[in-house]
Amino acid sequence: MEPDYTLNTLLDLNGQIIHRDDGYWMKFEAWQVKASDEVPHGVRYSLTLHDKYGKRIMGYDNSHAVKLPKKFKYAGQRVTYDHKHRHASDQGVPYEFKDAAQLLSDFFNEVDKVLMEITK
Repeated sequence: MEPDYTLNTLLDLNGQIIHRDDGYWMKFEAWQVKASDEVPHGVRYSLTLHDKYGKRIMGYDNSHAVKLPKKFKYAGQRVTYDHKHRHASDQGVPYEFKDAAQLLSDFFNEVDKVLMEITK
């Protein structure tokens, strides 16, 4: 795996909360860990979007394995930990972690998309 030169940007966001003027806010958690089968890129993260009451409404993380849809039941499936929650009750869908820059870009794009849908 090539070095991720954008990782420090993600790690610098650890513990940060960004409040928006409309009451929504984003929370960032990211720290390095030893690379493993579950975390091959060596970073644990949780990037979440919350409403003004604190309820998480969307997020990207790798805190637990994601169950693949039943249609893949007999396929040689890989257990994935990187995933995104598209809404508050979503149990998560796999997310392909490329590097920290792509994760941040995907997260902020999803924030824009979700808020556009909510505030229509």
